[in-house]
Amino acid sequence: MRIFDPHVHMTSRTTDDYEAMAAAGVRAVVEPAFWLGQPRTSPGSFADYFDALIGWEPFRAGQFGIRHFATIALNPKEANDPRCREVLELVPRYLDKDAVVAVGEIGYDSMTPLEDLAFAAQLALAVEFDLPALVHTPHRDKVRGTQRSLDVVKESGIDPGRVVIDHLNEVTVELVRDTGCWLGFSIYPDTKMSPPRMVELLRRHGCERMLVNSAADWGRSDPLLTRRTGEAMLAAGFSEDDVDRVLWRNPVEFYGQSGRLDLSDADSPADFAGNSIKRGGA
Repeated sequence: MRIFDPHVHMTSRTTDDYEAMAAAGVRAVVEPAFWLGQPRTSPGSFADYFDALIGWEPFRAGQFGIRHFATIALNPKEANDPRCREVLELVPRYLDKDAVVAVGEIGYDSMTPLEDLAFAAQLALAVEFDLPALVHTPHRDKVRGTQRSLDVVKESGIDPGRVVIDHLNEVTVELVRDTGCWLGFSIYPDTKMSPPRMVELLRRHGCERMLVNSAADWGRSDPLLTRRTGEAMLAAGFSEDDVDRVLWRNPVEFYGQSGRLDLSDADSPADFAGNSIKRGGA
């Protein structure tokens, strides 16, 4: 089983996670820029973070044979902090980088006017830089937030086939199904989606334009739940080709629209035995 996790926050994970992911069949990941939990107070802190996403994390992933790509954006939650507004001027510098395959995460947290402005501005950047866009739907008032996200996407003029609406569930999937956008689902231990629930959605709606991710971050999450979803699909009667489509070919197709998705040497399992990162000290 080959796996491309299209949304996972490896900054929050350990090298043991990378090793376990490689052993489970994960060969490529996309790491979206997101809220780290601790508020950032200046654009400089974002610059350091973005530099790590395109420099340090690809190095860490590469120790275990995993290809690492990133999406860059001012996230919705911090778009509400006036100290972070200048980050929108910083983002374009990173959208030219080879390892950046989309603009994201953008969208809504609390659906404020400042989030509206940041969302629209960054969709415009996606159009300008000819990149896909990764849209975060809010955790609260999800139906209204998802519909509002779709309205803003439509107003932006971006091709909906270059947009993934993420963190969907049974309540919001129908809103997105026929819009032309891609559908993203985050598999979590307790919240969002579970492997059995995801299998039922795939049975009902098919595998086309479906992206399954672990979104593993600093909260209770599990970067191996993409693998568990593939196993649940097989147990439910889906074919190996169906699993490969959902867990590999779909994310390759979506992020491949960036023209930057170099997956050379990623089509076969990596031999990471003996690889390690030297930790600090003499």
